[in-house]
Amino acid sequence: MEIIRIESLQDPRVQMFTTLTEAQLRNRLEPLKGIFIAESPKVIAVALQAGYQPIAMLCEKKHIEGDARDVITMADGAWQQTADGAWQQTADGDGGEAFPVYTGSRELLAQLTGYTLTRGVLCAMRRPEERRVEEVCSKARRVAVIHGVVDTTNIGAIFRSAAALGIDAVLLTRDSCDPLNRRAVRVSMGSVFLVPWTWIDNLGQLQTLRFRTAAMALSEDSISLDNPVLKQEERLAIILGTEGDGLPQHTIAGADYVVRIPMAHGVDSLNVAAASAVAFWELRVE
Repeated sequence: MEIIRIESLQDPRVQMFTTLTEAQLRNRLEPLKGIFIAESPKVIAVALQAGYQPIAMLCEKKHIEGDARDVITMADGAWQQTADGAWQQTADGDGGEAFPVYTGSRELLAQLTGYTLTRGVLCAMRRPEERRVEEVCSKARRVAVIHGVVDTTNIGAIFRSAAALGIDAVLLTRDSCDPLNRRAVRVSMGSVFLVPWTWIDNLGQLQTLRFRTAAMALSEDSISLDNPVLKQEERLAIILGTEGDGLPQHTIAGADYVVRIPMAHGVDSLNVAAASAVAFWELRVE
């Protein structure tokens, strides 16, 4: 571990924490250089234990031997940066150069990130390679499909419910928010690292993989969420859309089931994150 004190807001070594946008961090053109930011020791520990690869940390000094000590120990010395800017694990596992932990005053770090750090710790981590839908769903019986949901808070909450309530995998359409967005990771409390997920370009793949599909939507021909036929399905994909527009009509029309959550007091729908939790619990495999 190498502790590096930051005195200037313009220090280029911490630009990954301070000036890069989410799009720049993701680096679609060069995926091997893509990174994401995890916040708080608990969330960082979940990511490390799930095999995500650390690059550097930004940490208040008091946390280096305090709250962040264990995650720094976990991350220290495993990875090094190549000449072209990509990050890779060293052959002998010693990481080559020491794992950098950047630090500074609480006031300075709050300016660097635009807000007071969550529990005083940020960790930049390497974005994993995109997985194939077939791989993610190979042993899954219950899959959540997030269709066009762009709100980071909703994405994080859906992943947290998915992890807690027995969803085996999550698939997202390309117009959905990135699960490794900083806020989505934080809201999920690290659950995005626990549930296998990937992007899906064609929902028709679900049929090829022997999934029946349940579109969560208000429709005249919808069935109630507690209809026994749904729980009897061996492999079921639960498709969730945006709170405002809902699912596209062609997606609803192509689903095996259109499913509604029974409502009371004249309420017509729930927030998509709340609806996902209700659906995941009701349709879980017992």
